[in-house]
Amino acid sequence: MLMPKNQSPAIAVLLPCYNEEVTIGKVVRDFKAALPQAAIYVYDNNSSDRTAEIAAAEGAIVRKEPRQGKGNVIRAMFEDIDADVYVMADGDDTYPADAAPAMVEKIVEGYDMVIGDRLSSTYFQENKRPFHNFGNRLVRGSINGLFNAHVTDIMTGYRAFSFTFVKTYPVLSRGFEVETEMTIHSLNNNLRLYEMPVQYRDRPEGSVSKLNTIGDGVKVLSTIFRMIREYKPLPFFGTLGAIIGIIGIILTGSVAVDFFHTGMVLRFPTLIGAVMMIVAGLLLVIAGIILDVMAKNDRKAFLVDANRFAFIKRNIR
Repeated sequence: MLMPKNQSPAIAVLLPCYNEEVTIGKVVRDFKAALPQAAIYVYDNNSSDRTAEIAAAEGAIVRKEPRQGKGNVIRAMFEDIDADVYVMADGDDTYPADAAPAMVEKIVEGYDMVIGDRLSSTYFQENKRPFHNFGNRLVRGSINGLFNAHVTDIMTGYRAFSFTFVKTYPVLSRGFEVETEMTIHSLNNNLRLYEMPVQYRDRPEGSVSKLNTIGDGVKVLSTIFRMIREYKPLPFFGTLGAIIGIIGIILTGSVAVDFFHTGMVLRFPTLIGAVMMIVAGLLLVIAGIILDVMAKNDRKAFLVDANRFAFIKRNIR
């Protein structure tokens, strides 16, 4: 329940969990100590161990989410829980709870999302999986280049959110690619972001990562590809159309050169294919223009929804 005006903000700590019995007890205790006024929610995503039992014993509010995948869990959390400030972390004890109060303070100041930046501190020293490090750099470079941004840690699972962000963010991803989706959504809609360096530590002994380096990496890249297509349709389809059209023009030019020298069209199949490529390129450019207008209308609709939720929050008694 949201708190009335002029009172301390209602804070919810969100911990999506799948088989984290080794660490979840300590994580709940740490967040209780760091944010004693917060409600700690542990969403158990079909764990086969004692994650839910341990979390409940430590005083967390435990709920079940049967749809497998971190994105599905976050979707349920954002739908079910009402608060002024949300802090999301993993249940694997890789993020420091003592950074949470400062993250909460930034949301109270007016930011939409605070990003717990691992990469500026200890991530590359603590993380022993080189392909994960490479993947983080690849994703960061591609997204920052596309959106002309300077976000350091695109894929961190340690974040804080405002009420308006949570209630207007459409969670489409089902798995670990949801963090990448959050960042792209925020950049596309020009939300107020704040990056805060946090000390990352690798999982303790006995705690096993659920990430599949290849499988989840492919999902993240496919998410980036999909969201570029949806959020930046004119550069996406325009570039593709220009490439195809230019190839068609070059091929048409080669046929025209032959005709100039011989007075005959010697390669009818090439000419037909080249003209079709030019037409296809033009159609892709036109499609990009139309979809770009639709994407701008979606951003306008999002702004209206965000303003509506902000108004509702300000006037709750």
